Amino acid sequence: MSEEESTLESQTVEAVNAPGRNEMPVENRAGADIATGNTDNLSWGARSDVGLVRGHNEDSFVVKAPLFAVCDGMGGHAAGEVASGIAVQTIAERAPEHTDEILLGAAVEAANTAVLEGVESGLGKAGMGCTATCALIENNRMAIAHVGDSRIYLLHAGTLVRLTRDHSYVEELVDAGEITADEARVHPSRSIITRALGSDPDMYADHFTLDVSTGDRVILCSDGLSSMVSDKDIEELAVSSVTPQAAADTLVSAALTAGGHDNVTVIVVDVLEDGLADLHHQLRMRGIRTWLTIALAAVVAVAAVLGILIRNSWYVGNNDGTVGIYRGVGDSVLGFPLNELVETTSVGVKDLPEAIQHQLDEGISVANEEEARYTIDRYRDQIDADKTRAAETAKAANSSQGASQEGDALEGSDSETGDSTPEQAAGVGMRAQIDAEEEAAAQSLAGITEEAGV
Repeated sequence: MSEEESTLESQTVEAVNAPGRNEMPVENRAGADIATGNTDNLSWGARSDVGLVRGHNEDSFVVKAPLFAVCDGMGGHAAGEVASGIAVQTIAERAPEHTDEILLGAAVEAANTAVLEGVESGLGKAGMGCTATCALIENNRMAIAHVGDSRIYLLHAGTLVRLTRDHSYVEELVDAGEITADEARVHPSRSIITRALGSDPDMYADHFTLDVSTGDRVILCSDGLSSMVSDKDIEELAVSSVTPQAAADTLVSAALTAGGHDNVTVIVVDVLEDGLADLHHQLRMRGIRTWLTIALAAVVAVAAVLGILIRNSWYVGNNDGTVGIYRGVGDSVLGFPLNELVETTSVGVKDLPEAIQHQLDEGISVANEEEARYTIDRYRDQIDADKTRAAETAKAANSSQGASQEGDALEGSDSETGDSTPEQAAGVGMRAQIDAEEEAAAQSLAGITEEAGV
């Protein structure tokens, strides 16, 4: 019996057959077990049929997305179906939620223990057993666990590949090169199983994981299909069927048409979306978030550095014609100034030498606020001293000019001969003194600037 999210005990499904085939219809067959369903990522269809020879169906299957499994019972009436029923129930209960092949294999091995315990408790009868072939599909990964001669195929880009290896006597003959795969299907010893649930407490399951992609079709089946229909025909029928349920129906129909000597169970699962697109989108968004975080951290770091720089940097500069004290640096970022005016002064920029004026336009760095005030005080003292000297020089020049005018009124031979008078000599000396004083003032202000750190 099957365990599934949605089971259709009786459902009329029109099989989509390959062109040119005349196969036995499967609609409304007595005892048929059908399951159809889908999730956002997967779509599936399943059919189990007693066949045309056997009196009862010993196959069981489970459809519990993302888990799918087929178990083919052995041991005769009231035994094989018991073993396969115990197996699918245990596998459904013990299977992992995600594609962990080891845990999926452990679930199959737990089913083996459950079948053995069933014999000991009188459930079924001695010698009963079953195969177990399971697939758990999650996004682009498929975990597989397998024991016996039921099979899993993968139809990828129109090509069918068998994923499992039969644990049977004829498979060993094929591996040894003694018979072909087609000969194995009709070999008289094809029913001899070398590994199965219920035969050995130490039995182990083959397990592995592989990638699947959007558009892939996975087929799980009992040997009622693989022993009656060649892999080539399975590929042709699977390719020609549009939906998973149509593919399952068509494959069961092909097995019945070929003779239906055994129970036949087929589960077909289509991978609608492997999740890689979402994964790539998530990775892109994660990368964007990472770079935004890095950029934000860089901005914060730069802001912190600028903040420290602004708090600990000082300079004196031109504040609309007067010398001002500034905290920060004389630059800006994106139009935002990196400084603030802390104090204005009465010291006029034009009262300073031209070289100092240019330096003030760009800002003259100082160590701290105290040094800025000291520099401005020196500027102020020097300017006052220069003004005082200029006033004294001007007064002396005026006195000399008056004396010169009185001398011009006197008549003497000195003016006639063109020799310099004492007053003229005094005027020349006064101009030289003014030039010397102006040069000394410039050198003094330059020294103040050097002391301020320029």
